[in-house]
Amino acid sequence: MVNFTYDASGDINWYDASTGKTVVYNLGDIAWVISATALVWIMIPGVGYFYSGLLRRKNALSMIWLSMVTLAVVSFQWFFWGFSLAFSDTANLYIGDLRYFGLKGVLAQPSIGSARIPSLMFCVYQLMFAAITPMLAVGALAEHGRLGPSMVFVFIWSTIVYDPIACWTWNTNGWSNKHGGLDFAGGTPVHISSGTAALAISIFLGKRRGYGTPRLAYKPHNSSYVVLGTVFLWFGWFGFNGGSALGANLRAIQACIVTNLAASVGGLTWMLWDYRLERKWSVVGFCSGAVTGLVAITPASGFVGSPAAVCFGVVGGTICNFATQLKFFLRYDDALDIFAVHTIGGIVGNILTGIFAQASIAGADGITTIPGGWLDGHFVQIGWQLADSCAGFGYSLVMTTIILWVMHFIPGLSLRCNEEAEIVGIDDYDMGEFAYDYVGLEQDLGVKDVEGGLERERINATSGGREPRHGHATDADSSAAVSEEKRGA
Repeated sequence: MVNFTYDASGDINWYDASTGKTVVYNLGDIAWVISATALVWIMIPGVGYFYSGLLRRKNALSMIWLSMVTLAVVSFQWFFWGFSLAFSDTANLYIGDLRYFGLKGVLAQPSIGSARIPSLMFCVYQLMFAAITPMLAVGALAEHGRLGPSMVFVFIWSTIVYDPIACWTWNTNGWSNKHGGLDFAGGTPVHISSGTAALAISIFLGKRRGYGTPRLAYKPHNSSYVVLGTVFLWFGWFGFNGGSALGANLRAIQACIVTNLAASVGGLTWMLWDYRLERKWSVVGFCSGAVTGLVAITPASGFVGSPAAVCFGVVGGTICNFATQLKFFLRYDDALDIFAVHTIGGIVGNILTGIFAQASIAGADGITTIPGGWLDGHFVQIGWQLADSCAGFGYSLVMTTIILWVMHFIPGLSLRCNEEAEIVGIDDYDMGEFAYDYVGLEQDLGVKDVEGGLERERINATSGGREPRHGHATDADSSAAVSEEKRGA
């Protein structure tokens, strides 16, 4: 039985029999982290809707399915051994042990993240981070990955990739944490690891059927889903970053302010860069930029002031916008630009954290002390930020590739779908269900429609996703495309 009482102010007093000391938990801190947990939970289906809207109708439901199933798989994995591997207080520099296997002993003792909340509270809050990370990565399965084996992949990847990176970043015994690496809410464990895993998946699975041809020259099938997903993500990110203060304090408030500001500036920046290409105010561009701003500010949100957040939004939105062109130069098929937004955005955020981190901001919770970044004259900080970023990138790329190849040679676990599944769509082939009562067969299955104006939509969109190849469409381009379709009809 847990030994706790309530004092006159209503706070929880827990008596630690092993030390003879009484630990006080403020109910306001606990209430805020509970609320933040729910906020981060809503981000997971938010990713599903965001990804779904960017794809074709025949594959739309699979991404929403993945979001819910990934949450379920990781919830079990976290209970089984994930929490212990990431946050055991007897962990080594790299990974934890099985001290808390099956959450045994995870109750009212102070958490390894903060003595202001109990371990059980910290456990369920960190579960949400563990669940959203593989969901970001498996978006790379879009339109040419099998759903069944994806569940096995999520369990293995969470164990071998996410848990060790989370341990060395956030566990007080981890090597990056010990050396003073600054990552407030997941620049490396969440974004760099997932974006790099998506790159590995994209390379392993190869290109989708019709890659580089008008067959894949589609625009997002449902921009409203993209907006809805962005709303869920932006809303939940207040809990993602603000909740990482692990208490209701000024640092949490500051994290919320810079989170909203970076998202706003990032959205405007990306949209303006897109406007130069097509002279259109793209809502998909704005949403992509907002997410990029959120990604970039994540590692810094508890360390930087409001003016710095503007820089995070501008730099993150600009670099990630142009990073979407890497898939054309390197010829890998990342349908959702996950690598460009999450890995590149995470690296940008980590580096900028090393520049703008301030001890005064970090200390707003009344507990944390850091030497700061370049603004505080602590110039070596950026070196540790780069080391952590490179370690996360390299580890995730290598281990994800190994997992994919091992699964490929196990009967029934290969992640690559067959050609028929690509043609009819993953929704129908793997699920037998659809996102809508109808499917836009003409656009999704490649039926020609020169007269109906589909060619205008295909110009400057060579592989789908959130960002086309950079370049200006002209009337000559349109006429050439129409002529080509007529010859092939």
